[in-house]
Formats: sequence, C-alpha cells, structure tokens
Amino acid sequence: MAMHLPSQSMRGRRAPMAEINVTPFVDVMLVLLIIFMVTAPLLASGVPVQLPESNAGALDQESEPTQVAIDDSGQIFVDDVAITDVELASTFNAIAARPAGPEGHAVFLRADTRLDYGRVMVVMGELNRAGLNRISLLTTMPGEDGPDNPVAETEDAPAENNDDALLGPAEVEPI
Repeated sequence: MAMHLPSQSMRGRRAPMAEINVTPFVDVMLVLLIIFMVTAPLLASGVPVQLPESNAGALDQESEPTQVAIDDSGQIFVDDVAITDVELASTFNAIAARPAGPEGHAVFLRADTRLDYGRVMVVMGELNRAGLNRISLLTTMPGEDGPDNPVAETEDAPAENNDDALLGPAEVEPI
C-alpha cells in the first residue's frame, strides 16, 4: 500500500487542500429544494372551476393563450380578472386588436360543468364576433382531481363523465 509522505520540498509548509468540502453546498441545495416544493403549489392560482372530463391528450402551445373562465355562478373572468357582460365585447375586441402569432389569437375557455350551456354559447358568440376563432374548450382527464376539479359527488352537482368534450383549437364558423 502506498502512503503519501510529505516530500522534502514541502517541509515546513502546509500542503494545499485538494478536496472541496461539499457539505455546505448540499445543505444549501436541500434548503432550495424545500423552498421550491413549498411554493410550487401556491403558484397554481386561478378561478375555481369544475371542468368536464375528456380522454384526449394535451396540445402543444407556442404562445401564451388568453384564459377565459366562467364559474358556476356565471361570472366571466378574462386572464383571472372579473368582467361584466357589458365589458365583454370591448374586452374581446381589445384582445383581438393585440398583435398575434401567425395562427391568430388562441383562447382557452374554461367553463364549470354546473353552468348553463347557454351562458357558454353567449361567451363563444362574443369571442366569434370579435374575431377570436381559435377557441379551445378545456377539460380534465377522468379521475383527475384537484382544487379546480373536485371529483367527489355531491347532491347539488353529481360528477359526470363527458367523453365527447372538445379539446383543442376549434374553428368557429362566423355567424
């Protein structure tokens, strides 16, 4: 077995430390990991909406789409900002006036399953009137639960499986 013996040239001097102490580095990384694990669930905020279910896969997105949500009371939110029915047309016209990608503006429409279908059609009609025709109706995967999609059945709103739900950009025919 070979042992490291100090050479004659190193007599009286300390040899430089050849190893890096990684313990402080690991401590800092673990603290950062814990911070990210605690804050990550807090970043997912939005309007609580119970989405219908679908077996379709998610679509790839190139740009950030406009988020339109309608909660179970019929309140409309555009990018998490509540708007009234009076402001609906002007808000959608302002979105349509913004610069868009080569395929136009993408709109993600999230509507609660307990909502009247006619209310969703009013919003889709206003989107169409403003020229926003790339509308994606968002759904959830069957069995997926979370703060936006409670799976448990209640007396007021039984959970339904909507296998025919549309997922993806749909061209809306002008009226």
